[in-house]
Amino acid sequence: MGDFGTLFPLAIGYIVVNGLNPAGFLVMMGLANIITGIVYRLPMPIEPMKVLAVMAIAQHWSPSMVYASGFAMGVIWLVFAATNLIGWIAKITPKSVIWGIQVTLGLLLAIEAIKMLSTWWALGVVSILLVLALRQNRYAPAAIVLMVLGIAICLVNGNFQQVSPLALNLPPLTGFRLEEVWQTLLLAGFAQIPLTVTNATIATAALIKKYWPDKPVSERQLSLNQGIMNLVLPFFGGMPMCHGAGGLAGQYYFGARTGGTNIIEGLIEVSLGLFFASSVAGLFAVFPSAIIGAMMFLVGIELTKFARNIRPNKDLVPMGATIIVSLFSNMALGFAVGLGVYHLTRFIVRQTGHCACHQPVRNYT
Repeated sequence: MGDFGTLFPLAIGYIVVNGLNPAGFLVMMGLANIITGIVYRLPMPIEPMKVLAVMAIAQHWSPSMVYASGFAMGVIWLVFAATNLIGWIAKITPKSVIWGIQVTLGLLLAIEAIKMLSTWWALGVVSILLVLALRQNRYAPAAIVLMVLGIAICLVNGNFQQVSPLALNLPPLTGFRLEEVWQTLLLAGFAQIPLTVTNATIATAALIKKYWPDKPVSERQLSLNQGIMNLVLPFFGGMPMCHGAGGLAGQYYFGARTGGTNIIEGLIEVSLGLFFASSVAGLFAVFPSAIIGAMMFLVGIELTKFARNIRPNKDLVPMGATIIVSLFSNMALGFAVGLGVYHLTRFIVRQTGHCACHQPVRNYT
């Protein structure tokens, strides 16, 4: 549930604005969570691809365009995995740039969280205090307590009157036109690639190595996962999906340690999609956003803590460049600039060292 912060608003947009079938949307996401949890036995996050989601909602894409964009991402990530291009990118990417991406993501989550907290400050503050008090509690986990609180508030406000009776809704068979694959790549797909490389693949692999050093998952494996998911799910109503460092940090922060996390989340999503498809968008919309904001804010702060490991003389400049450019432009450009700064400074240091070492020694005797 620590990963629901970014899912709720994008799910509402996809269903209400783009007309995606809620059953296909949720059941496919749930199945992806369940399979990933069984295979990796880790709380591996499954999230919407943010750039594609935002552009699709803002430009009112048709459902077939959304499915075409997911298929395009599937092809690209399978190519990245087959050629191990993602492994090469990860190899030339220093920790300072990865930390810069993580800190940027943390700051962006915190900023977005403050907007959500502002809808009901008192509830937001209470939610933050509950998290801090119950974060390590095994009998009353903070995320579950907050979800129960949110549901109780919805009940008191009478928001569940719009919930339809239980009805079985199966995911539909869906498709798209081939020309829509290229069209969506031009509109947003190519912009999504660098973000998925950095946040969903390299940064996620780095976090897994940090949290579970005995269970590393390579960038190539994550790329393969994303390729397979996005090649299959668009034909059954699924949206473009990826992994994500923010989702992983959120799940870990609220206590997730095993693949059981993904299985539980997946079962919730499958149940919602199968039995509450007609009212799920309304349910997401009335849930108190201040509670989600409190969870997102603390996850954002958690992500910024990775900057504690920097070496000021080596890491500060490339990490700072990555953060500044990412915040004022986008994470793809920030990644490129941070990478360039890192390798440029290394080149200058090598050249300076080379010149100093080969100065002729004058014999004054």
